[in-house]
Amino acid sequence: MNQSLAPSGRDDGHGVIPRRTLVTGIAGAAAVAATMSVVGAVPARAQTRTATAAAATGRRVAVIGGGIGGLTVAHELAERGFQVSVYERKELGGKARSIPVSGTGTGGRADLPGEHGFRFFPGFYQNIPETMSRIPFSGNANGVKGNLVAASKEMGAWKGDAYYLPTALDSPSTYTPQALLDYLKTAIQGIANVPLNDILLFASKVVTFLTSGPKRRMGQWENTGYSDFVGMSRMSESGKELLVNLFTSTLVAAKPDKANSRTMGLMLEAWLNATFKRGNYSNPDQLLDGPTNEVFINPWITYLKSLGVTFSVGYTVTGLTYSGGQITGATATDPTGASAAINADWYVLAVPVERAVPLLNSQILAAAPDLKKLSALQTDWMNGVMIYTTSPVPISDGHVGYVGQPWALTSISQAQFWKDDFASAFGDGSVVDCLSVDLSNWDNAGILYGKSARQCTRQQIVDEILAQIRASLPNGDTVLPDSIIHSWFVDTAITGEGTSAVANDEPLLVNTAGSWANRPEAATAIPNLFLAADYVRSKINLATMEGANEAGRAAANAILDASGSTAARATIQALFEPPEMQTFWAKDDLDYTFRLPNAFDVIDPLWP
Repeated sequence: MNQSLAPSGRDDGHGVIPRRTLVTGIAGAAAVAATMSVVGAVPARAQTRTATAAAATGRRVAVIGGGIGGLTVAHELAERGFQVSVYERKELGGKARSIPVSGTGTGGRADLPGEHGFRFFPGFYQNIPETMSRIPFSGNANGVKGNLVAASKEMGAWKGDAYYLPTALDSPSTYTPQALLDYLKTAIQGIANVPLNDILLFASKVVTFLTSGPKRRMGQWENTGYSDFVGMSRMSESGKELLVNLFTSTLVAAKPDKANSRTMGLMLEAWLNATFKRGNYSNPDQLLDGPTNEVFINPWITYLKSLGVTFSVGYTVTGLTYSGGQITGATATDPTGASAAINADWYVLAVPVERAVPLLNSQILAAAPDLKKLSALQTDWMNGVMIYTTSPVPISDGHVGYVGQPWALTSISQAQFWKDDFASAFGDGSVVDCLSVDLSNWDNAGILYGKSARQCTRQQIVDEILAQIRASLPNGDTVLPDSIIHSWFVDTAITGEGTSAVANDEPLLVNTAGSWANRPEAATAIPNLFLAADYVRSKINLATMEGANEAGRAAANAILDASGSTAARATIQALFEPPEMQTFWAKDDLDYTFRLPNAFDVIDPLWP
């Protein structure tokens, strides 16, 4: 029987920190350090950094926000001897955290695992995997990075047909007879369903971006919407869905009418380089082998506590105080609703942009006028829905995009990748799989009720998702019948669903055309205020865990600079740039300087 499930507010048996827990002082850190033998030995690189931390400044850092960006800056600074305190209004881990579903675990099993959205670690992520390699995990010489597993192929489901894309050309799984048959069938279906003119247009645009130099990428493509760049208005419906939407929804969960061309082009370029294992890239489709809290976030928190980091969870920062040219304090409400004061030498704002803007008062904006531009940044909704089943649902050995469906759905069947037997570890023993779905378009009318996701109740959201998945998959009614649906979970960030008061407490930053100009660096004009969130300018240039991690590293480095620390700076890896493209890029930069289109943009050229 279908039923809605609510999240747990208690310890879930995996060491989730309760909302009201406040860890303070050296004694707390020492107690946590004693538990490190359970988590695992400290990786060699972390040992080295810890050993050199004694020479660091030791000044106090207040990190406002406990998501990936906040935890990253805490990690980098704590390893260098800074005294770091993290303040988080909800739960540590931010959008990346697990959300255990309250009361669903019986017989010693953990509650069913829910989440804001499935975790996805493309092989071109380089900064967050390096952080993960420094987080101890028992049995893993490479820390929690060792909990990443690779998928073998991506799938696009469209009108009852399956379209497959390999994730790594050097993987033996790519060349099995069945895989080769799948890829050949995909090519034949694509040629049969998409007009040749659409294929040639899209191919020319891909080559156009790959051969575009840095000047054109920033000057032209950053300010051009992706749908305009690829010429969607000239394409057939099948071309739009199979060539454009398949990539944007499946790989980066973006909307072509909102995203800018530079961001989408960088992601396509990085995906191709990962597929061919260029640079230091690994398999382009990687995910964790268990719930995010269990195999990533909780070990991270444990390690940070061992370094002396303190966490105040349930603390909502309500304001920053500015005086004498710097931040002199912050105010917050504690879990009881009482007022609390925060004092530090350095302040890091590591909350999402929609939370950061209200904290920037007129004095702060006068001192750091560039921060006024944050108000121009846009967010959108992308939230998770979990479908728990009593039979396995291995739709594909990788992520699946449901192409052409109005709600822009993507999914992953999780049990096949997790190291623990799902039924033995979670729920009441009858749930054997979790189909984790990301819902990325909350505005389009659905196919079942004719309403947008914002207008639907939770039950209607689930019904609509099931209808759209079944309409896309080959034999969809057989693959996902009602008889195997045990229960479901909708991200608790969505409230007031089905009413005019519907809201999303955790929206996602959207890289719209021209948004780079409104995004700040990690260091601000205020000497002791820094930023560490996914809206900060980054090399990955997309609101992701990688972007937040990169911002955290940049904020840590800025504090090291400002404090005069002699400690080594955190490394920040850039996206791989193929050396064979340098000549093309230099030529294109020259063309752009003379206001000429890219040499390969010949079918529907866009002039600067």
